[in-house]
Amino acid sequence: MSGGTAVPAISGCPRADVRRARPRGYLRRALPRARVHPVAYALVLVLAAGLLTLAGPGAGTADAASVCQGRPARTVAFATGELRLYRTRHYACALVLAKRPGAPRPMKVTLQPRGGRAAVVSGRSGRQAGPVTVHALNRCVRATATVSGRSTATGWILC
Repeated sequence: MSGGTAVPAISGCPRADVRRARPRGYLRRALPRARVHPVAYALVLVLAAGLLTLAGPGAGTADAASVCQGRPARTVAFATGELRLYRTRHYACALVLAKRPGAPRPMKVTLQPRGGRAAVVSGRSGRQAGPVTVHALNRCVRATATVSGRSTATGWILC
């Protein structure tokens, strides 16, 4: 079958699957031009302006959105970074941020619930290590963080 030309039927075979040739401008005539209603156009413009206002100059601030769920519970600053702890009713979450983001450097964050095994995230990163989350319903937790060989540790907190 070539390019839309009709093929004569073979004796005993139905012609149901034979394609018919279409005129050249068939689709142009079949699909009329879509017209944009002026009210719909104005509504789209207003919505776009509203979204740009919400995501305007304030959206590019230096504060990063947290990747941990829950409310901020504790922040511990040290020489090369900052350990951030978050708490929900059931979980505790920790991450460490470098004070000066840049070239990849060794980073490590550890979070341990009382009576449980410590969860560790380590590696080379330029900005952050973590998040690390543990189940801490009615438990204290302790956290440690290391950035470029300098570290900090908390005692049992969030009890």
